[in-house]
Amino acid sequence: MSRTFFSLKSIVNIINSIKVPSQEIIEQAQHKIDYKTKPLGSLGKIESIAIKACAVQNTLSPVISNKSLFVFAADHGVAAEGVSAFPQEVTKQMVLNFLNNGAAINVLSNHNGINLLIVDIGVNDNFEDQQQLINKKIAYGTKNFVVENAMTREQAEEALLAGISVFEEQNKHSKIDIIGLGEMGIANTTTASAIISAITKKSAQECTGHGTGIDSEQIIHKINVIEKALSKHKPDSADAIDILSKIGGYEIAGMAGAALAAAANQAIVVLDGIISTAAGLIAYTINPDVANYFIAGHKSVEKGHILALKHMGLIPVLDLGMRLGEGTGAALTIDIVDASCKIMCEMASFEEAGVSNSDSV
Repeated sequence: MSRTFFSLKSIVNIINSIKVPSQEIIEQAQHKIDYKTKPLGSLGKIESIAIKACAVQNTLSPVISNKSLFVFAADHGVAAEGVSAFPQEVTKQMVLNFLNNGAAINVLSNHNGINLLIVDIGVNDNFEDQQQLINKKIAYGTKNFVVENAMTREQAEEALLAGISVFEEQNKHSKIDIIGLGEMGIANTTTASAIISAITKKSAQECTGHGTGIDSEQIIHKINVIEKALSKHKPDSADAIDILSKIGGYEIAGMAGAALAAAANQAIVVLDGIISTAAGLIAYTINPDVANYFIAGHKSVEKGHILALKHMGLIPVLDLGMRLGEGTGAALTIDIVDASCKIMCEMASFEEAGVSNSDSV
């Protein structure tokens, strides 16, 4: 059996394992949250998050015990086009910072009791073995997609499968209830914007923001780079593998695979900013049912982010003016999901508390 066939078969098995949540559970969860000791709908997004948790776990008593966050790291050949404010070697330097517990995502993961793992799926260098580091390297970065395809179809499939295996290997040790998806990769906002443009069919200008902080002149160049690549490759908006192979990033493919595996195992998936949401969009293109398991962690200031969320019918939980990436917005939101589940499980109903509600007036 060829490696490609094995990869495709494994991906198909995961896709077919994703279940549509029970409408009955959703309706029961809505009834349960409505009759808590509060005015109807007064907890806002907390209520919709609690209902989604019930739907994902197929229970009216959802619990978040095992929280994980995977930061997928990879380099991008398109960095050669000067689309980022930082040089490519920063990808490796930031991975080392993660491993030394020095980044924002480390602080927030530690604060919220999240198991943080770093996945090298395509960094243009090597790392010494460490407990927190998972080596799933497909290649030393993608090719420059302005000049040629970012990767082969086989590599795209392998990267998806690598993301699937990251989740499944960790889930095997201890059932994961919720995952956050983070990333690191210089020039990956260019890749993510190109993916979002290809799938939503919005223009490159509508999907492209300032990324790491490039100026107005550089952003015009960034848009031109994306337009040139999309015109050259004409990725099929309905074929996720085609999109990944032509303009994708290894970390985006890996996050998409992890998202699909999490959904297949009834775990909540918290997306972060534009890059992890582009990965969610890839997973959604493969199987739209995966969106039933997604929670949008925050609203990024990147222009394409909201377009991608709207395409999947998602509304961001937080709006803190963030654009860091790494999974930071997801890490903050995981704690809110945990709190929402506790509201569903621990808050008394009107009947339990002996409190009169509007129905009794």
